[in-house]
Amino acid sequence: MSYDKIEVPSSGSKITYDEETDELNVPDDPIVPIIYGDGIGSDVGPATQKVLDAAAEATGREFNWMRVYAGESAREKYDENLPQETVDAMSEYRVSIKGPLTTPVGAGFRSLNVALRKRLDLYANVRPTYFLEGIDEVSPVKRPQDMDMIMFRENTEDVYAGIEWEAGTEEVEEVRDFVEDEMGFDSTIHDGPVGIGIKPITEFGTKRLVREAIDYALENDDKNTVTLVHKGNIMKFTEGQFRDWGYEVAEEEYGDEVITEDTLWEERDGEQPEDAVVVNDRIADNMLQQMLTRTDEYDVLALPNLNGDYLSDSAGAQIGGLGIAPGANFGTGKVLAEPVHGSAPKYEGQDKVNPTAMILSGRLMLEYMGWDDAADLVRDAVEQAISAKTVTYDFHRQMEGGEKLATSEYAQVVVENIEDLA
Repeated sequence: MSYDKIEVPSSGSKITYDEETDELNVPDDPIVPIIYGDGIGSDVGPATQKVLDAAAEATGREFNWMRVYAGESAREKYDENLPQETVDAMSEYRVSIKGPLTTPVGAGFRSLNVALRKRLDLYANVRPTYFLEGIDEVSPVKRPQDMDMIMFRENTEDVYAGIEWEAGTEEVEEVRDFVEDEMGFDSTIHDGPVGIGIKPITEFGTKRLVREAIDYALENDDKNTVTLVHKGNIMKFTEGQFRDWGYEVAEEEYGDEVITEDTLWEERDGEQPEDAVVVNDRIADNMLQQMLTRTDEYDVLALPNLNGDYLSDSAGAQIGGLGIAPGANFGTGKVLAEPVHGSAPKYEGQDKVNPTAMILSGRLMLEYMGWDDAADLVRDAVEQAISAKTVTYDFHRQMEGGEKLATSEYAQVVVENIEDLA
């Protein structure tokens, strides 16, 4: 495919996907689209690129980066926020990484990040949260080392589907009339202005998300449980259905590889088989406190969209904050890595902020590509930088005896650590 304003690298090879085997074919010189992002993206994007280049080189490989555009950079080039050729390029080349994007007021998108996920059908927002040596001083909890969870957040449904109507419009009054007169909820909505939204949760969307979570647990020996997190005690036909469909996947599709928590206690007296994953469920508000009080009991979480958003942010706080919280969006043979944090425009161009979240998002991308050796180098190099207290300002102000580094200086330290570790 040819592009108007995107320059395809003259060297490098395309990552392809085999539908029959459900496998990516990743060459040693892949072409990978990258969006630096808005605000601090101009700092963390290049820093991340530098670190990933070092990890690739240290393992005998090479990235061929292809700049693509969304947000402010797209408005400058295309006079729109999300050009179609950006979506086309990311779909064609399959593996991408981006920094944070800001959605301008009145831009036509509720969120550029959500729009990208939807248009690429990246249905699983994957957010790992794990302890790194050295973060003890910046964590608000006593035992941050207990945290090692990965959350699979459904990415396309729930209230993030954006099906809602504004107070004061004819449309919202039509919906109110339908809900009250046709559906029989005649005393549910208070009189006066009202905004109304719809919360769709489908069997299709739920089951493909839960499969991703279970498959991940089965592929990783240290992950023994998958927890369905929902508010089904109140929202019985949406989040309650998410729970039920999740259990259906576990019981009908995985055989002896997966058992439910009920089976574990009713038939095995709580003794978990070494070769099986246990699927259980927790109410969302209870799960928030269990993440603090029983942190080490949870491995993989599968959640509807909104639950996944706030629970992953809360988990990130336990290991030092969003400055080191990575994320990625998985689809069928596609991935878009992105940090959890926002664009923080007041720090744009100051070479100040912490790039670790985007760097570790790059680590997730490397794992998706099958470059586990490079991914391990990135993790270990970041951990070495933090444990040595060579950090950016956000961590430095909470540490005694540390060295405060600029964004670019921190990235260089991580690169040097990679070279030493390789």
